[in-house]
Amino acid sequence: MRFIKFQLKKINTIVAFSLVVILAVLLVYSCKNESKTDYMKAAANPEYLHRSVKSYTDVIISDLFSPPVSSRNYAYPSIAAYEVLRNLKPEYKSMKGQLNDFPEIPILPQGQTICLPLSAIQAFHATAKKFIFSEADLVSGHTQILKEMAELGIPKDVFDNSVAYGNKVAEAIKKWADTDNYKQTRSMPKHTTSFKEGAWRPTPPDYLDALEPNWFKMRSFVFDSTGMIEAEGPIPFSKDPKSTFYDQASEIRAIGNALKPEQIAIAKFWDDNPVVSIHNGHAIHDAKKMTPAGHWMNINRQACEKSKADILTASESYLYVSLALFEGFRSCWYTKYKYDLIRPETYINQYMDSKWKPYLQTPPFPEHTSGHSTISAASAAVCTYLYGQNFALTDSTENEYGNGVRSFPSFYEAALEASVSRVYGGIHYRHGCDTGNRHGLQIGTYILQKIVTRPRAVGMK
Repeated sequence: MRFIKFQLKKINTIVAFSLVVILAVLLVYSCKNESKTDYMKAAANPEYLHRSVKSYTDVIISDLFSPPVSSRNYAYPSIAAYEVLRNLKPEYKSMKGQLNDFPEIPILPQGQTICLPLSAIQAFHATAKKFIFSEADLVSGHTQILKEMAELGIPKDVFDNSVAYGNKVAEAIKKWADTDNYKQTRSMPKHTTSFKEGAWRPTPPDYLDALEPNWFKMRSFVFDSTGMIEAEGPIPFSKDPKSTFYDQASEIRAIGNALKPEQIAIAKFWDDNPVVSIHNGHAIHDAKKMTPAGHWMNINRQACEKSKADILTASESYLYVSLALFEGFRSCWYTKYKYDLIRPETYINQYMDSKWKPYLQTPPFPEHTSGHSTISAASAAVCTYLYGQNFALTDSTENEYGNGVRSFPSFYEAALEASVSRVYGGIHYRHGCDTGNRHGLQIGTYILQKIVTRPRAVGMK
C-alpha cells in the first residue's frame, strides 16, 4: 500500500512538473507571438507610406519634372507598393490582367516571415529611384524610415527578407516601365509651331518650345492599345469682335484687369506650375513649386489621414489617384496637340491689348483643354469613390509655399475651384476649363469601371 501511495505521489509530481514546463513553453510562445504582432502592427503605420510619397514629391519638385512626366513618376512606385500590400488581405486583387502588359510579380517567399509594410516601403523607394535625378535626397529620407522601422523590433532576418522581397517587386515594375514608350518619346520630333491664325505659339517670358508633344503616345495603363476618351473640341476660332471666341477672350481680359483678392488667392493656390521664370533685369532664376500631380497626391494623403485609412487602403488610394493623373494628362495632351489652340495671352495681345499680361505665367503648350481641370476632375472622381460623395476636406498643400489653406465640402468642389483658377490666372478660356472638367470625370469614371482592387470601396457603402 505504501508503495502504491509513493508511486502516485511520484506520478503527481511528474504531472505537475510537466504542466509547469508546458505552461512555460506556452508563455514563451505567446510572448514571441505577441512580439511579432507588435512589430507587424507598428510597421503597418500608414504614415511611413505618406512620408515616403511626400519626400518623393519634394524630389520631383526639386528635379523640375513637368506635369505629365510627374504623373508617370508617381504611378509606378504607387503600383509597386500596392502589389506588395494587397497580400495583407485576400480580397484585394493584383493589377495582373487589369493594367496593360502588367508583369508577373514575384510571389511571397515560402518559409520566410515577411513584414509586408516594410516590403512595400522598400518597393516604393526602389522603384521611385528610377524616375528621378536627385537620388541622394530620396535615399536620405528612405534611410531614416528604414532606421525607424528597424527600431520597432523587427528581427534582422525578417527585416532583411522583407527588404529583399520589396526589391524584387521593384525590379519587376521597373522592367515593365522600360516598355511604356517613354524613352522613344524623348527622341520624337518636336512640335512644329504654326503661324496660322488661331494656332498656338510660344508665350512670354521665355518663349519655350511646346512641352511633351508626344506624351499621348505613351502606353496607357487602362485603355486598350493607345486608345483614350477624347474631349470635345474648342469653340471655333475667330477674331471677329462679335464671335463667341472673341467673347471668351474678352472675359479673360476683363477678369484679369479687375481681379478680386479671393480670385487672386484661388489662382495662387492652384497655380502648381513647377517652374516659373523670374526675370529681374538681365538676371533670370526659376521658382520651383508644386506640380498638379503632386497637389492631388497630397490631397489624397490628407483624405487618408482624416479618414484614418490603414496602410493598405492608403496604398489603394495612391494607386487610383496616380492612374487618374497619368491617364488624365495622356488624354488631355492628345487633345492639346490635336487642336493646337492659341492661348488667351497671345490672342489678347494680338487682337485686343498688346500690353495685357495674365496673373499667372502661361505654361508652354497649347490651350485646349485645361490640363489642371482634366486631372483634377479625374482625381476627384476616384477620391469620391474611395471616401464618399460629401467628404469635406481642408487642403494645406500650398501652406509651405505661403499660399495658406482652403476648405471644400467635397472633392468635386476642390476640382471645380482648381479649374476656375485657370480662368482667374488668365491662362485658359472658360470653355477649355469646362471641357476639361467633363473630360476628367469621364476618365476617372472609366478607370473605376476598369480597375478593381476589391469588391467595394469605402465611399461606395
